[in-house]
Amino acid sequence: MLTTSARLLRLLSLLQTGRFFTGATLATELEVHERTVRRDVERIRELGYAVHASSGVAGGYQLGRGPELPPLLFDDQEALAVALGLRSTAAGSTLGLEEAALRALAKLEQLLPKRLRKRIHAFQTSIVPLHHAGMRVDVELLSALAGACRSEEVIAFSYVDKQGSATTRRVEPSGLVHAGTRWYLVAWDVEREDYRTFRVDRIHGRPKSVARFVRRPLPEGGLAAYVARSVAVDTYTVKARVLLHAPYAQIAKQVSPLTGLLEPVDDKTCRLEAGGGSAHSLVLFIALLGVEFEILDPPLLKEAARELSQRLARAAGPAD
Repeated sequence: MLTTSARLLRLLSLLQTGRFFTGATLATELEVHERTVRRDVERIRELGYAVHASSGVAGGYQLGRGPELPPLLFDDQEALAVALGLRSTAAGSTLGLEEAALRALAKLEQLLPKRLRKRIHAFQTSIVPLHHAGMRVDVELLSALAGACRSEEVIAFSYVDKQGSATTRRVEPSGLVHAGTRWYLVAWDVEREDYRTFRVDRIHGRPKSVARFVRRPLPEGGLAAYVARSVAVDTYTVKARVLLHAPYAQIAKQVSPLTGLLEPVDDKTCRLEAGGGSAHSLVLFIALLGVEFEILDPPLLKEAARELSQRLARAAGPAD
């Protein structure tokens, strides 16, 4: 039979799965009487855990949210995931979380058993981070934007576009999308009466709440698809739509959501929408995917493909 301390830890581990447990189930798992389960639940509550209980035939226990964050229990895989996530955050692009991530990591690694510390060290020594010099996002700004999305608050903020022009925008925020090293806010622009994508690192200062709004239907395909289209297609002067003669799963490994919109057609083909600074660069990007393709539109892209193919043929010279 488990000691009292070990039993409480086991009970916590069970409850932290989020499931609902009957008293009989917990008693069986802990190999004790249901009266002992009730006493152990009271001890856990004294430690700050909000354990909800219901009586009757279908009664039981479930862990809820309390006013403060109590200690958490992790299994081996969860501890590894948290530690590696904290290491990534400490060196990441979200300004304001690095110090907190380092403090949490120090607390966690101090308690990890030797076998887990060795596994984390093996991961750490095998991974080389490629740091970038891009702008970093303030975590307080992210938190304020997320709060406005959740509370359905119209907000106003100063926004600097890619040309460096500053404007004041008034929007109904729908959600935040994380794409690689950048964060995007998707919001209904009140003045332009349409959805817009805003890079969070270009929002200056703190957004101000000016009113409340009723949530609108989201753009077709959801927020992530809208950001992908805005970044990979709509921002460019030349846009292409092509049919690729290869399975979707194969091309998805080569085309990220920020470089093109990809959708399956059937088991052997998929359709790609992408944008580029010129027709020639766009043709090269598509050709370098290494599969047969058909240009659906625009005609300008077909002309660029013909010109490029002739130039490459001249460069290659006659066949031996």
